[in-house]
Amino acid sequence: MTDIRRTVLWVVFTMSLVLLWDGWQKHNGHPSMFSPQAPKAVATAPVGPASSGVPAGSTVSASNAQAPAVVAATTAPSEKITIHTDVLTVTVDTLGGDIVRAELPKYLTSPDPKVTDQLLQMVHLQKKPAFTPEPVVLFNAVQHYRAQTGLVGGAGPLPTHNTPMTAVEGPRELEAGQNEVKLRLESAEVGGIKLVKTFTFKRGVYTVGVTHEVVNVGTAPVTPQVYLQLVRDGSTVTGGAAFTPSFTGPAIYNDTTKFKTIKFDDIDKNNVDIEKQANDGWVSMVQHYFASAWLVNEPGNREFFVRKLPGQPGVSGDTYATGMVFTLPTLAPGASTTQQATLFAGPQEENNLSALAPGLERVKDYGKLHILAEPLFWLLDKLHGFIGNWGWTIVALVLLLKVALYSLNASAYKSMARMKAVAPRITAMKERLKDKPQEMQTEMMKIYREEKINPIGGCLPIFLQMPIFMALYWVLLSTVEMRHAPWMLWVTDLSVRDPYFILPLLMMASSLFQVWLNPPASDPMQQKMMWIMPVAFGVMFFVFPAGLVLYWLTNNILSIAQQWLINRRLGVN
Repeated sequence: MTDIRRTVLWVVFTMSLVLLWDGWQKHNGHPSMFSPQAPKAVATAPVGPASSGVPAGSTVSASNAQAPAVVAATTAPSEKITIHTDVLTVTVDTLGGDIVRAELPKYLTSPDPKVTDQLLQMVHLQKKPAFTPEPVVLFNAVQHYRAQTGLVGGAGPLPTHNTPMTAVEGPRELEAGQNEVKLRLESAEVGGIKLVKTFTFKRGVYTVGVTHEVVNVGTAPVTPQVYLQLVRDGSTVTGGAAFTPSFTGPAIYNDTTKFKTIKFDDIDKNNVDIEKQANDGWVSMVQHYFASAWLVNEPGNREFFVRKLPGQPGVSGDTYATGMVFTLPTLAPGASTTQQATLFAGPQEENNLSALAPGLERVKDYGKLHILAEPLFWLLDKLHGFIGNWGWTIVALVLLLKVALYSLNASAYKSMARMKAVAPRITAMKERLKDKPQEMQTEMMKIYREEKINPIGGCLPIFLQMPIFMALYWVLLSTVEMRHAPWMLWVTDLSVRDPYFILPLLMMASSLFQVWLNPPASDPMQQKMMWIMPVAFGVMFFVFPAGLVLYWLTNNILSIAQQWLINRRLGVN
């Protein structure tokens, strides 16, 4: 029974680490060990002026909707206007009013150089040449990543994101004492309709209010439709620190579909299953740690779309769009109406996301363990509010779990201590009855009953802790609050591997010490494996996030302390 218990424990532990390794491989752009990487379909749409990127007539509900005429970007006048707030630096193109760049100055592409320089001085006694890390950029020209809006649905062309607009003079920077700054863009008349876009940037938030004022300056009634879309290519991904994104691509949420992510490959294959009509919801482009989203929280009918765009001039890779279309009231000549939307472009801070729109916190990718990962992050967040350091927060989490599972662990460790005490007696019995397996099993169970030993008692703590361990793995991968979060000394980023492998080596040593504390296996070959496995797993931990290794190392140290105390009380050496 002892050997069976050991086998079960190692199988569970091995499979868990294999799944973690497979997840790591997929996070770093490698194919899964369990499924081949699907080849990407080749775009078949023609490249040319027809590649407008405007939602086609079939996307909207009006029967007379037509794709608007295209204004070639190479010939239309364009001015780039940059707006600065305390948390965003946004560039708006007057060609259509696209948001073509969004910098997040509070989030850098690499850790704080001051911390790195101090580390190098401490470890290598030399100073790294000064450098200035760049801010994280969401919308950008490299990925053809932008937020677009416009009008469709008229009998003829209407103002779209390809229509030149004129900027109204005004402030371009959020000054001290101001809470907001606005940018107003006006289009010329197209199809009897004039479109005015007003962008509102507020202090301290990663959202931009976008108001569409639609004015009928023609002579016939028009029923326009407003589209909101996010566009980006599918060949370039961005990541934080040493990771590539856990998921990159469109995501949709509404009262019918709930939350759904769509892979670029599925769009290529036209394998997208979403509810197109809903009365609420939002669309998003998700990447590791950050996201953009169009939000309209006011209830009202909207149509969702996800599609691959035709070839875009100057864009080498495939380009994809996700968005929503809203039908506005019919406008008589001289009438006007407005439509309000909010554009989010920022970090996946879970508490802030949930306050912006229902379900928006789901863009934070916890994989299939979100049921465990979400409460685990909640607990970590509360602990961090008191402690102020994510590394010590992880240590405190282990302490809380150990306290909660103390009785269960104590029972398991007592059973293991008693097994170690009777190990010589069992070994002698096995030698004496080696030719009588049935009698040997009966005698072994008799010894277990006499000594009050549960041969599988040590399995339960491992079974309980492995899901927590795997959920923490996803929390560390996905939580932007832990991105570039230092612990102490050489550990300057808990979300990436230990740069000097000190934590994995300490974890390996602690695991070997645990093997020594536990009762030996009766089979010599199995006993050798008991010593080899911690070394093999320790090597795998070399590439895991430092925060995850810290969790396991702390757990090992506390387990060793508890096992040692129990062994002393029972007089086991």
